[in-house]
Amino acid sequence: MRAPPRLCALLAATALAVAGTVATQAAASGTAAGCTVEYRTTGQWDAGFQGDVTLTNHGSPVESWSLTFDFPGTQKVTQGWNGKWSQSGRTVTAVNESWNGRIPSGGSVSAGFTASWSGSNPAPTAFKVNGVACGGDTGPGDPTDPTEPPTEPPTDPPAPGGAPPQLRVSGNKLVDQNGATRRMLGVNRSGGEFMCVQGYGFFDGPVDDASVRAIADWKVNTVRVPLNEECWLGLPNVNAAYSGANYIAAVKAYVARLEAHGITPVVELHWSHGKYTGGDSHCPDTEYATCQKPMPNAQYTPAFWSSVAQTFKDDRAVVFDLFNEPFPDRATTNLDAAWTCWRDGGSCSGIDFRVAGMQSLLDAVRATGARNLVLIPGIAYSNDMRQWLKYRPSDPAGNTAAAWHTYNFNTCSNESCWNEQLAPVLAQVPLVAGEIGENTCSHGYIDRVMAWLDGRGASYLGWTWNTWDCSSGPALISDYNGTPTSFGAGLRDHLKGLS
Repeated sequence: MRAPPRLCALLAATALAVAGTVATQAAASGTAAGCTVEYRTTGQWDAGFQGDVTLTNHGSPVESWSLTFDFPGTQKVTQGWNGKWSQSGRTVTAVNESWNGRIPSGGSVSAGFTASWSGSNPAPTAFKVNGVACGGDTGPGDPTDPTEPPTEPPTDPPAPGGAPPQLRVSGNKLVDQNGATRRMLGVNRSGGEFMCVQGYGFFDGPVDDASVRAIADWKVNTVRVPLNEECWLGLPNVNAAYSGANYIAAVKAYVARLEAHGITPVVELHWSHGKYTGGDSHCPDTEYATCQKPMPNAQYTPAFWSSVAQTFKDDRAVVFDLFNEPFPDRATTNLDAAWTCWRDGGSCSGIDFRVAGMQSLLDAVRATGARNLVLIPGIAYSNDMRQWLKYRPSDPAGNTAAAWHTYNFNTCSNESCWNEQLAPVLAQVPLVAGEIGENTCSHGYIDRVMAWLDGRGASYLGWTWNTWDCSSGPALISDYNGTPTSFGAGLRDHLKGLS
């Protein structure tokens, strides 16, 4: 789905180029019998850097924590994760989230941030936890309870919804690491594809713990997160504050927050590079990733997926969705040529740039060693699946599913078409309806879609968890507390009914 017109203005400000990331710039520790704080700069670029802190508790258990330190220079925190970050003058404060407040004796917790800097970037040298310097005898803990046995540190933050499954394909079903059949049922969270390239930030609306909890309250188990390849790769046309290492850190933080609530994250390429002037062109005057293109490009998209896969390959709970809504069929009247372009890429009829086909993108993912579940869409804005099986890319990992999108205004929008186009695909591979929606501000159409997919054990995600006008969005909510629109009420009530 394309973003509403009000979200499609081009970035007017001059963008800054991103310098190379430095793996480790500084390290400092505050050590005592009671606590240890390790501070690290994990990446640095012109005017910005990414850091993290690890707090280890050597005293008695704590139920909540507040870490403070002073920056020696001009550094200023711009965003943080795994804690509530704030700064007054040079003093930085990080307070625990609801799920990582408890630190047992011998346990540790980590949190991260991005910050700006100028001149120099020296590390802080003194730290306090719960108002006590890491140098006191008792450390940050509460008064010792001699009857409480020591506990082992948790390896992961506790997940209110349970850890999300590691999905894989088994025949035409999705199963978890234990072999149990699973379905992906949830929503899209639009913003990551357009806010950065327009110079406004990383996401459209809040992505904090409370906002994710509101999503989870709908009994959602999956959230699809649209991305922008130029922002991820840090290309020079995007403001450096919202691209490269900064953008990647923001996406990683949101993925971690979704997983902390037991939600499967789907990272998806929505907007990409390449000037396109053919049929259904949405931004013919620019090559930049400011709109939906008919196909991914060979210049940048394989590098995007190599980087994304490298970032998340050790987290099998993350799902990869290769490309939002291909429409090579709008560039040529020859459907076989369109499907060949879809799979093989290269020089495609009617498309101005050299195309990266679905096979090359899947190869880029697998070359990193990533075995995550990969979703592969159809053509005609992911609505036409007639030759998906014929042109299906080869996957050495055997872990790909078909992705389909449907709206009331699409061509394939009735049960007769679904029986003709989708049923044969569903008979062989899992099918995920990555976007379902309608522009009626009601839910009569998605009610039919969900009923048909439920009957076949398929998955579906509503578009979109954003507070837009549902006739131009469509939008599921009217506020980020989760108040549904009339359209959203249909999805919410249905998901709650399934649970």
